[in-house]
Amino acid sequence: MITVIDYGAGNIGSIVNMFKRLGAATITTSDPVCIKEASKLVLPGVGSFDVGISKLKESGLVEILNQKVIEEKIPILGICLGVQLMTKGSEEGNLPGLGWFNAETIKFKFDDLQTKLKIPHMGWADTIVKKASPLFSANEEEHRYYYVHSYHLSANNENDILVKAHYGYEFAAGLEKENIMGVQFHPEKSHKFGMRLFKNFIDNI
Repeated sequence: MITVIDYGAGNIGSIVNMFKRLGAATITTSDPVCIKEASKLVLPGVGSFDVGISKLKESGLVEILNQKVIEEKIPILGICLGVQLMTKGSEEGNLPGLGWFNAETIKFKFDDLQTKLKIPHMGWADTIVKKASPLFSANEEEHRYYYVHSYHLSANNENDILVKAHYGYEFAAGLEKENIMGVQFHPEKSHKFGMRLFKNFIDNI
């Protein structure tokens, strides 16, 4: 059973629909009692960092998530804002994040580029897998995903970087450490590539 965390800041419907298309049983909940029984977690998210972390705290979920993720080592997948909330904090706001990764969330900076790119970064981008992960099978040659974001991940530990993409410059587009993984792009909007990633999350983790 895959438990999708509903804390009022997530793109829940598309994620659940894709899991259903793959035949996976899911539950969407903000109930700590249900989350306590979870075997796999998904932390979605859209919107600003401070609003997202505030909603997570107001839902009373931070303690149970720390228990499940840090103590019990339950697999969790963060999507878009979800992975940003796993960092120590964001230039978008002032509140601390969950701090599961030794990383920050920073704004795209194009001051040194001759051509100023539009923010947010929106659209499809080739994505480079940087290390072996159960989210990606060894025989997968092409990785293209859909992005919508103005801020990106900046990891202090290079070993935590799962994937990278390019928009003006190369940036970390996903992180993974033990049971904790997250991607900046939207698998639920990435057609066959996103479906493949979700299938790997179902089958390989």
